Amino acid sequence: MGFAAIKERAHALFDEAGFIGHITSEDDYAQALALMDELVEDYEGNRPLIEILARSIEHWENESDEFAAFNARVAKLGGVDVLRLLMEQHGLGVTDLPEIGSKSLVSKILNGRGRNLTRDHIAALSKRFSVSPAVFFG
Repeated sequence: MGFAAIKERAHALFDEAGFIGHITSEDDYAQALALMDELVEDYEGNRPLIEILARSIEHWENESDEFAAFNARVAKLGGVDVLRLLMEQHGLGVTDLPEIGSKSLVSKILNGRGRNLTRDHIAALSKRFSVSPAVFFG
């Protein structure tokens, strides 16, 4: 297929669904999320489109006024807040974090009783939950 045909198909796609490359409104955002729901049903077959759409969604969520207050609150979260969120999302209790240590130590860290997450804790938690270590620094 020549470049002329590729450009023609790309123009047709973006004329029909411009939100794939750039979300400009809440309606675009809703359409992008709906399309993503369908695309992930065949992740491997749709991977290139998913990757483009994911960048568009991420950019909207990082830059739109709709998410400004949320993003500001998230930016203020500390390491313990992030740990609590991850525990909640994954249904974990204080006994489910061998990366930190004993139930007692996890409890002390969560309750702010003189113990903090160490560099080693953060490295292990980042690996376990596939998140950047930076999320633990408020």
